[in-house]
Amino acid sequence: MLQPIIQKLQMKRIILASGSPRRKEILQNMGLKFEVVPSTFEEDLDKSSFSHPYEYVMENAKQKTLEVAKRLSSDQRCPDLLIGADTVVAMEDEIFEKPTSKQKAFEMLSRLSGRTHTVYTGVVLVTPDTDDLKTGTDQFHVNAFHEATDVKFGILPDEVIQAYIATGEPMDKAGAYGIQAVGGSLVEAVHGDYFNVVGFPLHHFCKQLLRLYSTETESRHVFTHHDTS
Repeated sequence: MLQPIIQKLQMKRIILASGSPRRKEILQNMGLKFEVVPSTFEEDLDKSSFSHPYEYVMENAKQKTLEVAKRLSSDQRCPDLLIGADTVVAMEDEIFEKPTSKQKAFEMLSRLSGRTHTVYTGVVLVTPDTDDLKTGTDQFHVNAFHEATDVKFGILPDEVIQAYIATGEPMDKAGAYGIQAVGGSLVEAVHGDYFNVVGFPLHHFCKQLLRLYSTETESRHVFTHHDTS
């Protein structure tokens, strides 16, 4: 989808504000050239203050991306585009992030067994406000969107869960599983964007870039909002 604008994108300084190897691989496979600058945002938002999981991931993604944007705003060449994202698993509006122990991983996977959960990813695209750059203030244009994908697990016996945890794969994954590797064998069905479950909604992202860069001035006016936080 990005072929019509790929040459334009190659001329820009693009930053992936995430240390996720999965997001890095997805974007590299699309032919994008970018730098990886992981965010130092603490991700300590109060989940109970959000009415829905997608609002939580959107705010997390926004804060992570803006932290990197502000940190790099004094660079000699300011980034043209920063990409940030956050992914969580949710079931009955309860958020499942990365497990903090093997026991937590077992509890998560046991609860997901035989049931359908939803994977939410919030994505934020930050571009500099060229008018504000002239005055040296930290203001940016923020494009934010989210994607939701329903995933159904098969029924998982305890010994299957324990053996999967023993692979080490669940420990750095939201919901304690990775669909792109061994964890894919736990999944009975996926309704929606598979790449969203991996951690980055590729199709939706490409549509947003096309809107932003096919006709940059018009797209920015219609599809972005101004943010100074």
